[in-house]
Amino acid sequence: MKRLFALVVVLATAAIGAGFASASTHVDLRKTKLGTILVDSKGITLYDFPPDKGTTSVCYGACAALWPPLLTTGKPVAGTGVHAALLGTTKRKDGKLEVTYGGHPLYYFVSDRKPGQTTGQGVNQFGGPWWVVSAAGKEIHRHG
Repeated sequence: MKRLFALVVVLATAAIGAGFASASTHVDLRKTKLGTILVDSKGITLYDFPPDKGTTSVCYGACAALWPPLLTTGKPVAGTGVHAALLGTTKRKDGKLEVTYGGHPLYYFVSDRKPGQTTGQGVNQFGGPWWVVSAAGKEIHRHG
């Protein structure tokens, strides 16, 4: 089991380095069984992690391997229905910029590979549950 977890961490870490960041990171909305939620420009679900300290991420190492941060190298762009005033960035320990919404850092879940998947919803890992986020910047605490 430890070997499998180590392999997942290595693969996910490689995926993070392979380009989750771009100069014009878009945050969009998508209708799902959980409601209308935040997604990236490809329709991949974005999550909030309540243990974060305001805009400061506490998700690093193995956590960030399974829950990669939404990174950008410029100002994030709001898609239709996304409130531009709620979009921002925060600097991670490694100096990279993570996109925030409503003052909370945003993350992917490595098991969500197709648009609209929400397999990370309510998963309790690394000190707390992970939740999808509404256009209002609120966590959605229900399961589909």
